[in-house]
Amino acid sequence: MNILSIQSHVVYGHVGNASAVFPMQRLGVEVWPIHTVQFSNHTGYGAWKGRVFDGGMIDEVMEGISERGVLPSCTGVLSGYMGSADIGHAILSAVERVRAANPKAVYCCDPVIGDVGRGVFVRPGIPEFMREQAIPAADIVTPNQFELELLTDIEIRTIADAHRAVEALRDAGPKVVLVTSLVTDETPDDALDMMAADARGAFRVRTPKLDTSVNGAGDAIAALFFVHYLREDSAAAALAKAAASIYGLLKRTKEAGSREILTVAAQDEFVTPTHQFQPEKL
Repeated sequence: MNILSIQSHVVYGHVGNASAVFPMQRLGVEVWPIHTVQFSNHTGYGAWKGRVFDGGMIDEVMEGISERGVLPSCTGVLSGYMGSADIGHAILSAVERVRAANPKAVYCCDPVIGDVGRGVFVRPGIPEFMREQAIPAADIVTPNQFELELLTDIEIRTIADAHRAVEALRDAGPKVVLVTSLVTDETPDDALDMMAADARGAFRVRTPKLDTSVNGAGDAIAALFFVHYLREDSAAAALAKAAASIYGLLKRTKEAGSREILTVAAQDEFVTPTHQFQPEKL
């Protein structure tokens, strides 16, 4: 399995490709990372150094990969944070190029737009680009609850609302949807839900709530879900495995009191999670 991962990258810490690439590699996947930015650290620190690349750089790197003759062996494309619509267009161009070489290739889009409490934190035009171009082009999308509401214009209060929003997103193009950090009127105060849906139906996994806030967890779970779905061809199975790994990763991060997720130190959680969760059909 070969995954082309086009995301931001940091030297110190784990967000974007620095959070997504290693878990996929630990699962035995060959990953081809293209960085959309190269920063010293994630922006949550308030200060950072580095550069944002442009869409032309992505096109150039894709041309070089194509010249190696390896695109027919690319299983799928994973994208995350898009710093500009220019980069977004380059990512979709890369997806088209991969699909031309391998029609069976799958595109997983993590539509990074914002989050509850923080609101929209991407540049103007990105939410519209996601809704109008990236989402229809994707086979799999992995929004959080805030992004799901924004993309579908459906306020989510109950699990029925979430189910309706997921189906609205699936009607827009993607056949598989994963919703992370889901909280409805039915979610206990000490728990957190995740939901995934495909043609077989919608499924929920409920995990204990961890009082921790770290960057990069969404990037990691999108990558884990993508790999497990490609192997299992089941949203329920991919949800259960991804939820188990990310819960174990975050639990160990919290216990260590670390500001950065322990992507390397807790790497066994990607292969043999210490906790298991059963998906519940909705």
